[in-house]
Amino acid sequence: MGGWWGPSLGRRFNWLWASFAVSTFGTRLAFDAFPLIAVLVLHAGPAEVAALAATGTAVGALVAVPLGPWVEFRRKRPVMVATDLVRCGALLTVPVAFALDALTFVQLLVVSVIVAASDIAFTAASGAFLRSLLPKRELLAAGARLESTSWTATVLGPPLGGAAIGLFGPVLTVFADAVSHLLSAVGLRAIGGTEKPPPVRDEDPAAPGGSLLDGWRYILGHRELRPLFFNSVLVNSLIMASAPPLLVLMVGDLGFAPWQYGLAFAVPCLGGLFGARLAGPLVARYGRRRVLLAAGTARACWSIGLAAVGPGVGGLVLVMVVELGLITCSGVFNPVYSAYRLERTARDRIARTLSAWTVTSRTAVAAATALWGLLAGVAGPRTAIAVAGALLLATPLLLPRGELIVEPEAVPAPRDPARPAAAGETSGDGG
Repeated sequence: MGGWWGPSLGRRFNWLWASFAVSTFGTRLAFDAFPLIAVLVLHAGPAEVAALAATGTAVGALVAVPLGPWVEFRRKRPVMVATDLVRCGALLTVPVAFALDALTFVQLLVVSVIVAASDIAFTAASGAFLRSLLPKRELLAAGARLESTSWTATVLGPPLGGAAIGLFGPVLTVFADAVSHLLSAVGLRAIGGTEKPPPVRDEDPAAPGGSLLDGWRYILGHRELRPLFFNSVLVNSLIMASAPPLLVLMVGDLGFAPWQYGLAFAVPCLGGLFGARLAGPLVARYGRRRVLLAAGTARACWSIGLAAVGPGVGGLVLVMVVELGLITCSGVFNPVYSAYRLERTARDRIARTLSAWTVTSRTAVAAATALWGLLAGVAGPRTAIAVAGALLLATPLLLPRGELIVEPEAVPAPRDPARPAAAGETSGDGG
């Protein structure tokens, strides 16, 4: 897995990368499978489908609140394996219940909550594990490879999943997603090596949620992380909140076919792959601060153009150009920001910080989506899209303006990049 991406980051990272790739592709393959099952199998209405989307995200985030502290004080790789197996088991109940003619809407809600909470716990554990697996100087390269994999899965997964749903029904893609998490767990087990003991709990165990509150306190009290936190939460919320009004505008008002709508968002995802590939060279040439500011500012300037979409080929091309610009800038920004976030977070706060970050982001997305749905109902989808785009133009003001601080670390002896790193050759816990 080196080659085009440059020197190998070691066998253990390659297994982590492979596990991420297979589970991400499985998730993208099953994109929108639950809403389709609700509509096609359970004959749910629009209100129930909206409740399914919002409840899974919001309740899953609340369930994950105590998981962040729990993850912090556990070895990270077993937590990742366990959450993969939990997601696999929960998802498998859907095809089993369908085969027994016992599937219900409540079961879909429960499974979506379990999967959402497990996603957050996995994200917290994997971030801490990655931080311990690689030295700081390799985090950007690792983040770029993970980012490119995510965008590749986004390009390929939904179209293939749509074809599979058309041929075999949506339940099969849920089964494939479950299998992908099982394969991910197997890959994580294959990483091998040892992991240092987790940090010792230093909070009062009688104060539930206090540890995750410590994650929020850490973010808000950190000079560099605080602006990135507000910027990322606001940008993600506004982008996601404008998606349903855009769907209504394109498919409902302007008469685009569903396949055209899907194509308008699938093809531009190639820009994410290209942007992630550029992140490392751009940082090497211009420095991290300039890249963060430039990419973070540029990604905020595109979405307002979606309010001008019209019918026909011209409207479709406009959406694709806007999305290509937005996704390319995000592909550059995301790995740089993710690597910096890991570098600037204390080792014994990573799981709690990432959990607090993710819980906030997902809750904000759910709230903004509901709010923009109301706005679109009152003022129309085009107005809702324009308001989100206008607010996005102000988000670069939340980016850090001072010099980005990088703490020095011990530099290990040079090693052959083709040879996997031994535990003593990394800067961290050895994973």
